[in-house]
Amino acid sequence: MNEPNTSPRYEIAGHSIEARPLTAGLYLIATPIGNLGDITLRALEILAAADILACEDTRVTRKLLDRYGIRQRPFAYHEHNAEKAGETLLAALKAGRSVALVSDAGTPLVSDPGYRLAQMAIAEGIDVTPVPGASAPLAALVGAGLPNDAFFFGGFLPHKDKARRDRLLETKDIPATLMFFESPHRISASLKAAAEMLGDDRPAAVCRELTKTYEEFRRGTLGELAKTYEDENVKGEIVLVIGPPLAAEAPKAADVDALLNELAGKMSSGKAASQAAKETGLSRKELYQRLLELKDGESG
Repeated sequence: MNEPNTSPRYEIAGHSIEARPLTAGLYLIATPIGNLGDITLRALEILAAADILACEDTRVTRKLLDRYGIRQRPFAYHEHNAEKAGETLLAALKAGRSVALVSDAGTPLVSDPGYRLAQMAIAEGIDVTPVPGASAPLAALVGAGLPNDAFFFGGFLPHKDKARRDRLLETKDIPATLMFFESPHRISASLKAAAEMLGDDRPAAVCRELTKTYEEFRRGTLGELAKTYEDENVKGEIVLVIGPPLAAEAPKAADVDALLNELAGKMSSGKAASQAAKETGLSRKELYQRLLELKDGESG
């Protein structure tokens, strides 16, 4: 555990800036997902001023600190030591110290163990302060060009094919744009599974190496993208974005009448209307009324 920070400073373009003192509490700081310029001034000041800086990989965080002249000694907090390291950090928080938490890239608590520390801090009545900034899912969402009024982030898809397909099927009818993290060596299999489970005509985008030198967006339908990546050697981190379910085409009136007449020959009018509602997505009440009209027409 590093000693209390006695010289909190950071540098921008060669200018050294003194960081103001921090109040005690847990600060969850978003860091760049690729381009080190995507850091906020507020984040730099807190990184420099915090009594303790906890991170997933000290080597990764050191690159950011060196870029901005921050003299902190990061404390490792990751999936493999979360229980023990979390207790150490919580003890520091309870003692009135300030703790800054960062992940390797992006916003903490998104697909990392940071939420456990946040939960413990909240349970102890300790202030938890988010310091927003870079986020891979949000960067992918706005760059994909798909509807963003509602979205669902599903983290990483399962590695095994059946579990992956089951997971995709669970999300099929969510009325929102879907976002998943994916590795380069599994993107082909995931696109193929998504095309089969969600529909190959559903719009999507493969967002790769976001904010980095070779940033790339490939857009198309799931079927098109599955073919594109079938034999391609892919590198880099990926966010797969899939548009919401396509609006079903309204069934033709003649087809609805034919279905009602067919079902009415096998079951009661109420059950026929209910079954027709399931198959067409139309209102049961309206279908029942239409069936009565059809029967009246036959009797007349």
